[in-house]
Amino acid sequence: MVGTGLRYSTVIVVLAALLGAEALAAVTTRVDRLDIDLNESFTLEVISDTNIDLQPDITALEADFYVGQGSQLSNTTIVNGQIRRSKTWTYVLMPKRAGRITIPPVTVGTESSAPLTITVNEPSYAPPGEAEVFVTSEVDFTETYVQAQVLLTVKIYRSVATRQPALRDPTVSGVEVLSELAGDDRSYEAIIDGTPYNVVERVYALYPQEHGTIDISPARFEARVLRDGRITGRKVFESDSQIVAVLPIPPLPDEFPNAAWLPARDLQLSEDWSRDASEVRAGEPLTRHVTISALGQLETQIPALDPPEVDGINVYPDKPDLSRSIEAGGIRGVRKDQHAMIGVAAGTVTLPAIEVPWWNTVAGEWQVARLAERSITILPTGEAPAPLPEPEPVAEADQATQPEDPVFPAKFWRRASELLAGLWLATLLAWWWTSRPVRHEPREPAPVPIHKRQSRLLRDARKAARGGEINSVKQLLLEWAALEWPDAPPRSIGAMSHRVSDDLASQLDALSSLSYGPQPGDFDGAALAAAIRSFSVLKEDDSGNEEALPPLMPGG
Repeated sequence: MVGTGLRYSTVIVVLAALLGAEALAAVTTRVDRLDIDLNESFTLEVISDTNIDLQPDITALEADFYVGQGSQLSNTTIVNGQIRRSKTWTYVLMPKRAGRITIPPVTVGTESSAPLTITVNEPSYAPPGEAEVFVTSEVDFTETYVQAQVLLTVKIYRSVATRQPALRDPTVSGVEVLSELAGDDRSYEAIIDGTPYNVVERVYALYPQEHGTIDISPARFEARVLRDGRITGRKVFESDSQIVAVLPIPPLPDEFPNAAWLPARDLQLSEDWSRDASEVRAGEPLTRHVTISALGQLETQIPALDPPEVDGINVYPDKPDLSRSIEAGGIRGVRKDQHAMIGVAAGTVTLPAIEVPWWNTVAGEWQVARLAERSITILPTGEAPAPLPEPEPVAEADQATQPEDPVFPAKFWRRASELLAGLWLATLLAWWWTSRPVRHEPREPAPVPIHKRQSRLLRDARKAARGGEINSVKQLLLEWAALEWPDAPPRSIGAMSHRVSDDLASQLDALSSLSYGPQPGDFDGAALAAAIRSFSVLKEDDSGNEEALPPLMPGG
């Protein structure tokens, strides 16, 4: 009986080991929440410990979910001398409908995960002024002309702190449109119905290239909201859509039948010269700069000015200088045409007036900018200097009575003395230079390797965490992150939390909430120091297509 029991025990142990190995080999999935709103995103993790060199097949997810950013993290552990490797793929999903939705099995190689079921609730919307976060968009003109500027202003209002903010630019369909950012994002405060809001404003300048209709999609802002010390899932906030009618070019004015089409809100025409242009000598160059400054117009759409054709002067056009500036009325394009001029004959030359017809989009009418005609006096070229008079011949009698020059005149000896004195002085200076004590400049210390600087920063961050120095911890960790990601350093602790493993990420989120949470909690410096001691960096995939909006994350 003892032998039989031993055999049965051995079989059970072997089966348990096999089942355990099978369980470890299976692909598993998990989500951060099972109950979410329709306008929220959530995180799906796919974990495999066998097919770590393969990629999960997530095409089945696209039926019910929008698949966003993805990242992956490799993990290696040693247990009782056995090395175990696994890989975790993390995906950001957003449901396409409300109700109970089953996440289908995810396949990695030949293994698949079990299905998961989540509950998606209908979102509850509050009108602007009551919602914690909302987005608006507006255009300054609902009717415009071809190539005329339309300003689209998107504003994001927040009465609570947000994390991981991202603004997706509105898409434009219909007619062909050139789109430019009209300056940097602006941030300011606003009060609506007694509620203070932080407002971030972004302005787009649109330039339709043909008549028809511009259809502008809603601006889409995504973020996680910090509420009662907790961070929600990723939420989506949208503005209204906009429609702009683009009118064809109006008839050209009768006095300018060949005018170039130039719509603008304001236009200035000016000139300057390389030097005084009232008089110039024939053959000498003179440069004229004519500048067109148009508000509400791109510098690349301002037409070139034809060089004047005048007898008596040759004109050579140079490459134009294009620039722009940002004003309250949008983009001011500036085109500076340069014409080099050379007079060919003496006389007076009159340059004709310059007239630039343009369409005033504010007044809705043709207007003309003018530069008056200018007369230039061309002087003749300078005459050659008169020759010096010939010296009068000396009488032969005088020449005969003149004494002969000595072989070495006094002038020779004076120059020789000066030369010898100079050589003696140069020798004295050379002796002093070679005999002076040599001062060795101290060598600059070799730069500290990056990994050593990072180690020191993390060590100091752990020390600051244990000492409760919150601001020092933030600064040290951001300095470390700037060395780790020099091309795209995170601008805040919250942004850094999405590039590190969960143990440190949760501590960084808690650290951010201390600064921006409505009800700050206690700072657990020991837990943060422990997380800084052991964490890993996530390897980001290239699947994310969101445009980060750093100004929406105010600091921490």
